[in-house]
Amino acid sequence: MSTNYKRWRALFLFCLGIFAATAFCMKWMEPGLRQNGQLFTVIGLEIGYSKQQLTTILGGLDSPIKAILRYHLSFDFVFMAGVYPGIAAVCMMGREKTSKRFLKNTLFLLACLQVIAWGCDIVENSYLFSWIKRPIGGNEFGRYHFFVFTKWIIALGAVTIAIPFATRKRPVVNS
Repeated sequence: MSTNYKRWRALFLFCLGIFAATAFCMKWMEPGLRQNGQLFTVIGLEIGYSKQQLTTILGGLDSPIKAILRYHLSFDFVFMAGVYPGIAAVCMMGREKTSKRFLKNTLFLLACLQVIAWGCDIVENSYLFSWIKRPIGGNEFGRYHFFVFTKWIIALGAVTIAIPFATRKRPVVNS
């Protein structure tokens, strides 16, 4: 096994730990996310609710629920530090296990694109933080969804392509 592969695997495992710990914390907070007695989810705020539903939910939160949502979004920033570098590490692990130049370049590009996905996630959370304080205005909802969908496409696309290469049994050439 190459030194590069081992380093990428170590980064992946470290990121997996951050991912798991923060996911547990955020999951633990979810039962407290209620508006008028109805449970809502952050993933719903991202992709599941219409503009009207999002406005109703965020506009009707009392102070303790707003605090829980702010904590959840704050943990999400730490979660991001596990997810995007972890995905990049999986891409680079897959890159180490292939000898085809096109695939190496593609996996490298997908690893680099995680910086954009991470940035989109930060912008997404910034929108949610601002909407907790004030209602959604103008074209913000459309821009918000541009960042949400860009993030998901980049991250899920990279994972879908990289995992088969990263998990293959083919031995890694020593370097």
